[in-house]
Amino acid sequence: MKESAGCGVRRAEWSGKRRLHIPHPALRTLLVGALIACGGQDSTGEPKVTVTIPRGSTFEQAVDSLSARGVIAHPGWFRLYARARGLPAALKSGIYTFPRDDAWSDVVATLKAGRGIEVRFTVPEGMMAFEVAERARALLAIPRDSFFAAMKDTALQRELGIRANPAGVEGYLYPTTYFVPVGIHARDLVRVMTREFIQRWPPEWDAQLAPLGMTRHQVVTLASIIEAEVRYRPDRPYVSAVYHNRLKRRMPLQADPTVIYAYGRRLRRVWEKNLQIRSPYNTYLHPGLPPGPISQPSDSSLLAALEPAPVGFLYFVAQPDGKHIFSETYAEHLAAIRTTKRLRR
Repeated sequence: MKESAGCGVRRAEWSGKRRLHIPHPALRTLLVGALIACGGQDSTGEPKVTVTIPRGSTFEQAVDSLSARGVIAHPGWFRLYARARGLPAALKSGIYTFPRDDAWSDVVATLKAGRGIEVRFTVPEGMMAFEVAERARALLAIPRDSFFAAMKDTALQRELGIRANPAGVEGYLYPTTYFVPVGIHARDLVRVMTREFIQRWPPEWDAQLAPLGMTRHQVVTLASIIEAEVRYRPDRPYVSAVYHNRLKRRMPLQADPTVIYAYGRRLRRVWEKNLQIRSPYNTYLHPGLPPGPISQPSDSSLLAALEPAPVGFLYFVAQPDGKHIFSETYAEHLAAIRTTKRLRR
């Protein structure tokens, strides 16, 4: 036994199978109270070390890891303190950083909350699932196959209220910046992203579905097409109007982004021959909306899908600057195409 210089109680270190014995309950309570007071020492400015607590680790194994890395100097007393704070039942696995000889209260709070090292993971608006999967592989070391398998989890699809389909939760991986634990698993990442989508979908949007005669899945699908088509944000409600008007007239949407999605990769340009690809996502060959979303739409595209501009446009063509020319008749549309060709020249 040796006495700590920083506290008014005696702390002990021991090895082998010897166990601390405190015979009287009152004395036990007194010592734990003293240890709690010791657990609040400030460790600001201390050099930090990394400690990994693997999934499935026991409380004893976690304490051994903390001791081996120098986070706690007296593992025996720390076990007593941590048990009094309920750590064994609340221990979270993860990768953590601690100052050496950190305050016990901070160590316990961190391990109970699971606040380990986090990685910044950003998903831009309009990304397709295969691109999100590649980013997850590069930044989070998640295998692409694992990510796609997690996307196709039928239980998760039921939670989102969508029917099981080969694309899984494409369109519901909310585009934003996340801070996720190092070593996060594919299923956990997909769940975090889809739950973010659910939280960001306002209840008042549900009330707008019935007047449109659409389900949420159909709105998300349409929004994903709008997202892929539009670079100039103010055009979104007008592009939405074109698609809504075409759907009402049972005209094919003829949306190039759906052809690109059918190829499963980004095409630098859509040529006439590309329009013949056989896929249920090809809106040149199949009327109506495709089976599901083709990308992760932004809030502004979702809103545009819900609130199309009150216009009668049926056509649009993109100009070199990203803005569109909208037309109500095919003759006007052909004239707009000639205009854009002149501008490109």
